[in-house]
Amino acid sequence: MNSLWQAPHNCPLQKVEADWIDYNGHLNMAFYHVMFDRAVDHVYDQLDIGAAYVAEQQGSCFTMEVHVNYVNELVLGDPVAITFQLLDHDSKRLHYYQEMVHAETGELAATSEQLGMHVDMVKRGSAPFPEPQLQAISELMELHKSLPRPERVGRQMGIRRTST
Repeated sequence: MNSLWQAPHNCPLQKVEADWIDYNGHLNMAFYHVMFDRAVDHVYDQLDIGAAYVAEQQGSCFTMEVHVNYVNELVLGDPVAITFQLLDHDSKRLHYYQEMVHAETGELAATSEQLGMHVDMVKRGSAPFPEPQLQAISELMELHKSLPRPERVGRQMGIRRTST
């Protein structure tokens, strides 16, 4: 087991950059995705399925689905902490959840639930993870399986009607 893992896993701190601020004066919604993606890249590197893996073993993970909840604004220079929780996996897929918080106030800014698929980059199709990577994923799952299921996982989008 990678001794660096936590439950949930803490990804490197990030800061809201000037180019990411929109005309509303806050972090544009697209850059929440960028920050979540950077955190995923960190986790993938730890699992040996990151950039070096793509170059050396011609495998990668493609995102199949993402659900983001925007909870609170972030502004220029805000420090951001992101956690990663592996919810489930099989031989080809990863289901995970991330929380983004303001690193100083602890206020929840956004959440992201994602489904990723392992891909053979030569065939450009889904393929099982190689055994060493699957073992690392299974070890992370063992650590994360006792965590409570986050409230925002599996939410359905729609307009809720209430009678008045």
